[in-house]
Amino acid sequence: MGTRLVVRTLSELCVTVGTLIVLLVVYVLYWTGVRANSAMDSEVHRLQERWSAAAGGGQLPGQDPGARTGGNGGTGAAAGTDTPASPSATGQGTGAGKGAGGTGPGAKTAPRKNPPPSGESFAVMYIPRLGRSWAKPVLQGTGTDVLKKGLGHYDGTAGPGQTGNFAVAGHRRTYGDPLKDLPELRSGDPVVVTDGTTWFTYVVDGAPFTTRPDDVGVIDPVPAESGYRGPGRYLTLTTCEPEWGHSHRLIVWAHLDATRPMADGKPKALLS
Repeated sequence: MGTRLVVRTLSELCVTVGTLIVLLVVYVLYWTGVRANSAMDSEVHRLQERWSAAAGGGQLPGQDPGARTGGNGGTGAAAGTDTPASPSATGQGTGAGKGAGGTGPGAKTAPRKNPPPSGESFAVMYIPRLGRSWAKPVLQGTGTDVLKKGLGHYDGTAGPGQTGNFAVAGHRRTYGDPLKDLPELRSGDPVVVTDGTTWFTYVVDGAPFTTRPDDVGVIDPVPAESGYRGPGRYLTLTTCEPEWGHSHRLIVWAHLDATRPMADGKPKALLS
């Protein structure tokens, strides 16, 4: 009887532990995703409602006027067209080499004007390559709680459309898997961001780059490994690598290609 009791007790313990492990896996892989997707959808909806209300007043409170004018310093495009960014805005025709212009590794972007409070959403990002319905909110900061609700904007980096590096982070797995398919991005793919007044269309400049977690230079104003030759208006996307680990970081760089007033409708990249 003693042996049978021990065997039965151990069997029940194994079943209990196995059940707990299964429940933990379901929570990490499924339930966190359900909650995160719901939170991200809520953030996008809240932003759209706020922007609609602000549009009725003619101005979005706290918005940086320099960012609204577009990537080439103009005042927006005519209806039905996107305003292309100038070569100097994209950094494709400036400087003599990587990191030119006095903004090499270790340099800091000028702080964004009127940055939103930490944890507050202020933009929506669209990446057509990742799906026609792929739309994620961008929130200020990259803390753990922030990344549970969407993509996080690195403090101290440029805002959408501004000169410098608009650097954004997101989970590869768990919490909605927002950047799970980041390796699918290729040179020429558009990444569209809106702040409620302007559509900013960035274009990817190459396959994803892999580096160490401590390589903070990837979010410099002119990242040394990006191939950019001088100051411009750039976008950096970062996530974990490999897919189920965090020993490295996966990086995608893009440059501002065009802008368009939000009132004129969606840019071409979101209509194709």
